[in-house]
Amino acid sequence: MSVFSPPVSNHASHKMSGSAKFGSQINICCLSLALVFVPISNSQANEYNLPELGNRSSATVSLQKEKIIGQSWLRSFRSRVPSNSDALMYIYLENLINNLAKSSDLTDRNLDLLVVKNPTMNAFAVPGGVVGVHTGLFLFAETEGELASVLAHELAHLSQRHFARGIEKQQQNQIPLMAAMLASLILIATTGGDAGLAALTTTQAAALDSQLRFSRQNEQEADRLGMQTIIKAGLDPNSTANMFERMLRANRGNRRPPEFLLTHPVSESRIADARNRADVNSRHQFTDNIDFHLMRVRAQLLHSETPQKAVKRFNNELNGESLSAEASRYGLTLALIKSGQSQKAKQALQPLLDKSPNKIAYVLAQADIEASMENFQTAL
Repeated sequence: MSVFSPPVSNHASHKMSGSAKFGSQINICCLSLALVFVPISNSQANEYNLPELGNRSSATVSLQKEKIIGQSWLRSFRSRVPSNSDALMYIYLENLINNLAKSSDLTDRNLDLLVVKNPTMNAFAVPGGVVGVHTGLFLFAETEGELASVLAHELAHLSQRHFARGIEKQQQNQIPLMAAMLASLILIATTGGDAGLAALTTTQAAALDSQLRFSRQNEQEADRLGMQTIIKAGLDPNSTANMFERMLRANRGNRRPPEFLLTHPVSESRIADARNRADVNSRHQFTDNIDFHLMRVRAQLLHSETPQKAVKRFNNELNGESLSAEASRYGLTLALIKSGQSQKAKQALQPLLDKSPNKIAYVLAQADIEASMENFQTAL
């Protein structure tokens, strides 16, 4: 059973057991994001209190040292970036990553989950078992398999210890680059947009020579193992190629390349390779998980400009085509609650309760409605 850090304040450090603004840039980040960072000095690195991994004579980085630096990185990141407090979304991601971790080659499945409130499409993994997910990832992926394909790929980088294997080839101090990675991920998570792209533009020259970047071989390995993880977890292997194709389409016409193109370049050959693997392993139809779609509308509502615009959006989905009519109705319910239309929210929710009276997402929505109507005892 994996262990993750629950959605608490930025300075919390305890654990619990268990289980867009889109379009301007797509950021799928692993430790390889260090390649888009300008190396910084040791004195600047000390600001983040990152421990030394070893000197040049170190043959490898132990799992223990990876865990130490991962925890130090996690504390620094949390102190600077606001986490998302949506418990339902956190639990969903925790369960999904648990399922993927059990199906992966990870030997240490004690992971720390970070859910960052940010509309950019971003997921990252840090040595020592830290997995981060931006809420914007839900805005981009259209199925649970597509979401899982990104996470499985990141877990593959962890299981194969690409960071430690890269360190073996390194001829320079590691800590400045780790601190630079932290600083850049914080920039992406807190500002993003033009600021993130400006940082990328000014650091590309140094980035191309970074010794922490994942090689093409590592990417191919992560693709292959990520696909195996998806299959073992009972998810659609076509999801990986579908996600790659969505990324490729989204990036055509961009004036400046998003960060992920430097770390996880998507090409026609990579898509074809993923599609071929999927064809070999896909033998039946897959039913998508409704919980993914419920979390997706929660993310859409989280990043909606106003509750009123969200109401209009989900109404339009119900009257037209949507990925999940049930999820659209759930999104409409939450948007109506936020816009102060409690009675309409109650009417919108009732069909969902009739179908699944014990589903926690619907029960909590019902409690929110009762509380908004000041029926506090009923809400409790």
